[in-house]
Amino acid sequence: MGIRFDSVTVRYGDNTVLDSLDLTVEPGEVMALLGPSGSGKTTALRAVAGFVTPASGRVLIGGRDVTALPPYRRGIGMVVQQYALFPHLRVEQNVAFGLKARKVPRARITERVTEALRMTGMEGYARRYPRELSGGQQQRVAIARALAIRPEVLLLDEPLSALDAQLRSGMLAELARLHRELPDVSILYVTHDQIEALTLADRIAVMDRARLRDCGTPQDLYRRPRTEFTASFVGNANLLPVTVDGGAVRFGATELKVPVDGVAPGATATLCVRPHLVGLGEGPNALRGTVAEVQWRGATHRVLVDVDGHQIKADVRELRTPPALGEPVSVHFAAEDAVLLAAGVADG
Repeated sequence: MGIRFDSVTVRYGDNTVLDSLDLTVEPGEVMALLGPSGSGKTTALRAVAGFVTPASGRVLIGGRDVTALPPYRRGIGMVVQQYALFPHLRVEQNVAFGLKARKVPRARITERVTEALRMTGMEGYARRYPRELSGGQQQRVAIARALAIRPEVLLLDEPLSALDAQLRSGMLAELARLHRELPDVSILYVTHDQIEALTLADRIAVMDRARLRDCGTPQDLYRRPRTEFTASFVGNANLLPVTVDGGAVRFGATELKVPVDGVAPGATATLCVRPHLVGLGEGPNALRGTVAEVQWRGATHRVLVDVDGHQIKADVRELRTPPALGEPVSVHFAAEDAVLLAAGVADG
């Protein structure tokens, strides 16, 4: 079943923490709510869960208005950042907790607990206590507990933020596999981590300052962002002020060959190009500057080049001989790799 936010506003006193959110999560879709702290993404998830009451608007699950329903009547499963496992209960008892609360028959409970542990790869840990598990294993148990009730909607609130990088990568793969096994479950995934959103989501809703700023597929938001905020938050971006003069785009005194679709002649705009699409040396749309910083990142070097007071980031394959600080260099990018963002485009 899908989820629909119908102009949902949430206030704490005079503070609006979610402002007129209109958003639809289609049945079986993974929707990531991506944004910085305080953007309203967790409040939106809690409104679906029933833990906050909207000041106005409606929350619908499967077309049913659940705005006034308590959490246990909404048919949802939820996984939070800190797992919230009961330390005095074994793994199997933690997973069974929601089923017992719903008074599911004992035989059915055993069947569903076994199924949920199998799906999360934790069937061999049923008799252990949470303290005997790693962080990643505890997170799998929390997911198993959410899945055991067979929810129509699965809510994930920063579920991987407490894990180290290697565990996070493994859990991302597990969550993707789980979604393939549960194609009818709608998933609302809250994160501030762009990699998680790009990896898992069918669509990403970008939020900032209590409002929805953009929504689209990961590919669209990354390759063709509509706003500077989306460009800078969904992946790294070089954002350069330019002017459009007829069919020409100028960055300072340099004329660039980039598409000008949707930008009026004479307008100011922002040119967006991703660092991994910027090369060192001569080429199309070359800009000359000096090396301000070189960062070694294992497989790549990030070279920051100062061009007329603007730093341009270039992520290039690991260089045998990186350029020296202050060394004159050129950076370049292909026309098709650049996007012009018109000034004054609404963030909503």
